[in-house]
Amino acid sequence: MRFTELDLSKPLQKTISGLGYEETTPVQTQAISPGLQGRDIVGCAQTGTGKTLAFLLPALERLLQDRTKTRNPRVVVLEPTRELAIQVAGEAQKPTAHTSLRVVTVYGGAGMKKQIDKLRRGVDIVVATPGRLMDHMRRKNVNFRDLQVLVLDEADRMLDMGFLPDIKKIISQMPRQRQTMLYSATIPPTILGLARQFLHDPVHIEIAMAQPPEAIQQALYPVPKHLKLQLLMAILEQMEIDSMLVFTRTKQEADVVTRQLRQTKVAVACIHGDFKQRDRISALEGFRSGKHRVLVATNIAARGLDVEGISHVINYDVPEHPEDYVHRIGRTARYEAEGNAITLVTLDDTRLIHRIEYLLGHKIKRETLPGFDYDVPTPSWARPSAKTLMQQATQSQSLADRWRAMC
Repeated sequence: MRFTELDLSKPLQKTISGLGYEETTPVQTQAISPGLQGRDIVGCAQTGTGKTLAFLLPALERLLQDRTKTRNPRVVVLEPTRELAIQVAGEAQKPTAHTSLRVVTVYGGAGMKKQIDKLRRGVDIVVATPGRLMDHMRRKNVNFRDLQVLVLDEADRMLDMGFLPDIKKIISQMPRQRQTMLYSATIPPTILGLARQFLHDPVHIEIAMAQPPEAIQQALYPVPKHLKLQLLMAILEQMEIDSMLVFTRTKQEADVVTRQLRQTKVAVACIHGDFKQRDRISALEGFRSGKHRVLVATNIAARGLDVEGISHVINYDVPEHPEDYVHRIGRTARYEAEGNAITLVTLDDTRLIHRIEYLLGHKIKRETLPGFDYDVPTPSWARPSAKTLMQQATQSQSLADRWRAMC
């Protein structure tokens, strides 16, 4: 479908055309029309499918048609991370550039004063992380009396990060008569429960999981758990790597990997939830400019990360959700370039790998790194307890089978 076929006002049509948008993506095709009708929406769609415009256009059209004069926000978009809040606010500012609509970004890790000043001067659209929005609510800096549209974006990530209590408190302060649009990469029972509680007769939209670009060369590197860090460093030494993005499961693991790479004189930066906003921005800019050859990031911190020229994505830890695997490796091979995605896997990851391969519809090739010593004994500090050894002994055949399957 072409954007010109949508029931958008002429000013918004002109703006969209000026931005170069012509054909709608599948999620936009399904979501914009019911959104324009004021329907609540539950959308299952990944990052990169065009869902931001799918919820922004109906909200913007509603604001442009409404003559109400108020200093209070009429649209609130909740995002799980500051990076996503900044990114979505930037998308909102493009079609509002030649209107009187005001967009404010509210997130933690930045000074309160500037945000307070902007909120008090008046705002139409607030793009916020739940925690910082709660801070402003407690300080009476924001009032939802005139709210018309609420968007819960990346809802599964917000729940994973423990934002559900904040979300419920925020919504409790909003008018019951409003349009609510909820988007999530997955729709587990908790998300359905959230939808049943806060949405009214929603339209359900589901976009098939996007497959990774064929230009990405995917490989699994089976390795004993105690040798993962050494294998990562060996890969960095042996392969021709322009820039490498390394994903870890936890903040602690990210710190360990970063510290070890720095000790070997690798130009590396790190981002995760404990870093202040200015430090995150500095790390990302250093990675974009080539100052840092490697960026280590947790899954949540790197959500929405878009950096051109990443040659390699390394899954130091296998992601717990198969959809996250596709999202992670999609950080390489951008803009028709080629890229490599390497996943370090241990016996503990067998179940997760099977789920990823089921989603992809094919097995990922297994490889080993030439010259790497996979037989280094497990150090004493990493050895299992006697009880664990006994359990493993009774399962030795199944363990051997699992390792052969992994390799």
